Amino acid sequence: MKSNLLAWIQEGNITVPTLLFSEYRNLNLSEVELVLLLNILTFLESGNEFPTPDELSARMTISISECNDMLRRLIQRGFIEIIDEYSHEGIRFEKYSVKPLWERLVEQFLKNSKNNKETEKKGEETDVYTCFEKEFGRPLSPFECESLGMWMDDDHHDPVIIKAALREAVMSGKLNFRYIDRILFEWKKNGIKTIEQAKIHGRKFRQKQTQKVPPKDESHQTSVPFYNWLEQ
Repeated sequence: MKSNLLAWIQEGNITVPTLLFSEYRNLNLSEVELVLLLNILTFLESGNEFPTPDELSARMTISISECNDMLRRLIQRGFIEIIDEYSHEGIRFEKYSVKPLWERLVEQFLKNSKNNKETEKKGEETDVYTCFEKEFGRPLSPFECESLGMWMDDDHHDPVIIKAALREAVMSGKLNFRYIDRILFEWKKNGIKTIEQAKIHGRKFRQKQTQKVPPKDESHQTSVPFYNWLEQ
């Protein structure tokens, strides 16, 4: 029993990126090709750097000739490569390299990340239009839609910052695109890029405005002053 357990441990383990299992289909690899690649990895890990089609097919349900054809296709399609190396004695030998596979996997990962970011960006932009139409209580005009697009595409304002400027305009009772544009201009000039920075900036201006408001009779309700961005 103990010797069997030791033999099992000595067989070793291989580390395979989870991404390979989730993305092999997007790399146009079949299940059989994936298993063949995994067997190559297993041989490489055990020190056999150039397993023969006979050795590989013995672990699979494909014939030697099928394995040979599949190896050739994987090389042609850029998933594995055969490289020449030399021993310390100067003897030339060949070995498999799976570096092309990892490179393809990295490219697929970056492609997915880019697509996810683009999808997220489109979602945020759509959300901005929805927020504006909700606050204005009507569909935006073509000119207003163009202004929104320019804020995001030309001025590179983050959709979160644009929505913060919209809230600032609503709080100030000046719901118009000219006022919002001025807020965004001031924030960009002052290096404001996050929602927290915008809140701090707005609080500071309101505090200044509060200090300028003359004392009123306590019997009258005092209104909260707002910063008039158009006067800057």
